[in-house]
Amino acid sequence: MTSPQARTVDTPVAEVEVQIIVNGDSARVVVPVRQLLVDFLRDDLRHTGTHVGCEQGICGACTVLVDGEPVRSCIVLTAQVDGVDITTVEGLSQEGLNPLQQAFKDNHGLQCGYCTPGILMTLSGVDPEDYPGEEGIREVLSGNLCRCTGYESILRAVRDAWGRAEQ
Repeated sequence: MTSPQARTVDTPVAEVEVQIIVNGDSARVVVPVRQLLVDFLRDDLRHTGTHVGCEQGICGACTVLVDGEPVRSCIVLTAQVDGVDITTVEGLSQEGLNPLQQAFKDNHGLQCGYCTPGILMTLSGVDPEDYPGEEGIREVLSGNLCRCTGYESILRAVRDAWGRAEQ
C-alpha cells in the first residue's frame, strides 16, 4: 500500500484589480473577487440609484448598462466588468432630465419609484425600432417588475418617449 502524496493547493485570490468606467469617470480599484456589481456601485461608488430588489436577476431593479447593454448588476461580479463602460441611472443625463426621464415625469410613469431606475436603464439600452408596437414595449418591459403602477402609466410614458401614438 502506498501513502497518499502531498498536494499543494493554491491559496485562492481574495481581491482583484479592475479598471472600470462608471458614468464617464474612470477608476482602477481593488475589489473582493466575490463582490457583486450592485454592491460595488451602491456601497463603494455611492451610486444608490441602482436598487437592490430580488438579488436573483428577476425583478430588474438593479439594471445598469454595461457597454450600452442592459445587465442585471445583482448577478454580475465586479471582477467580471474589468475594462468596461458602465452607466447607472445617475449617468443618463448630465443636465436636466433626458427625454425618457421627462416622459416618465410627464406621464406619471412611477409611483413609489423603486423600480423606475431599472426600467429607465432597460429602456435606455434598447433601440425602440427593434421593438415595434405595443407588444414591443411590453416585451422590453417584461423583465422589470413594478408592484405599484399597473404599468399603464409606464406604457404611456414609453409611448411618449418613443414617439408612438397610443394604441
